[in-house]
Amino acid sequence: MRPAPGALLADPDGIEQRGEAMAVFDLDDFDGHEQVVFAADPESGLQAILAIHDTGRGPALGGCRMWRYRDDVEAVRDALRLSRGMTYKAAVADLALGGGKSVILAPEGAIADRGALFRALGQAVDRLGGRYIVAEDVGTSPDDMADVAEETAHVVGLAPERGGRGDPSPITARGVFTGLKSAVAWRLGRDDLDGVTVAVQGLGHVGWHLCTCLKDAGARLIVADIDVARTERAREELGAVVMAPAAIVGAEADVFAPCALGAVIDDKSVPRLAAKVVAGAANNQLAENRHGAALKARGILYAPDYVINAGGLIHVAAERFGHDAAWEEEKVAGIGRTLTEIFQTADREGLPTSTAADRVAEKRFRPHRREVAAA
Repeated sequence: MRPAPGALLADPDGIEQRGEAMAVFDLDDFDGHEQVVFAADPESGLQAILAIHDTGRGPALGGCRMWRYRDDVEAVRDALRLSRGMTYKAAVADLALGGGKSVILAPEGAIADRGALFRALGQAVDRLGGRYIVAEDVGTSPDDMADVAEETAHVVGLAPERGGRGDPSPITARGVFTGLKSAVAWRLGRDDLDGVTVAVQGLGHVGWHLCTCLKDAGARLIVADIDVARTERAREELGAVVMAPAAIVGAEADVFAPCALGAVIDDKSVPRLAAKVVAGAANNQLAENRHGAALKARGILYAPDYVINAGGLIHVAAERFGHDAAWEEEKVAGIGRTLTEIFQTADREGLPTSTAADRVAEKRFRPHRREVAAA
């Protein structure tokens, strides 16, 4: 059952079985979001959710994810969690941006006209009047953003020939690589990655670029992906050991790098982890906040996801604000320094690193959020 456009009703556990519905405001993932919009376009088949978490520091910026969700509730929750994460990510990276995200419920069959679908999304973004800036994410591309750009100026991540900076994936991967090195230095006392074993879960654009950086640095790779062709390529080109996606969490590795979808660190995976460091590109890696404490209890160092994977946001922020490559490089290099500061704070105050990172972010955006609320 799909909500009518603009509806704020969702069911967390199966509407028809329990005969009840829950308001978006009551969902655990709702965190005082400024705006949640349901957008539908029957002609193109668009069914999307646009979530703006916070605009206190600037317009909300976040990618558009297209995914085959189990139901509408899963899609709403994903939009809520991801948009909140973007607020924290922008604040920790000290960018003049807030947090937002959009998700498209991928249709069951082939998309009849992909361009029309994303032009319809562009219209939905434009109706928000610049409060939300969209970019690519899982399941979308610079070509899709070019279609969005036909309907709104509030889009980044365009190809260079269209006036943008292109795919942010390599920059995201470089930031993760920088942060991973800082985590290895802190937890393992190593100044290099030569011989360090890294288990990479997910070989999408970011995961693949990260693997090439790791290989060049002398790391040993263990990889997993649902796409067999990608893992075979990693075996042949990078000398990687291939594991099944369900097994790689328990791989005998120094570092576990989640680079697929989120919520991989949960009650089942934490006891299975053999790695001493968790440092990867995926968003929302902790299924629940308490899993940061669970990692700490096991002596596993966690590099908070929204800190280590901020390279892509930095890249599209540079596009939006017209910053040069030197500005971008300095910001990406700063990811490692920021993580080291978070590790120091966590150790000094006896906190999970996830909590220490949240405190840094909240100090930067919460005062601005109160100003917006009072306006």
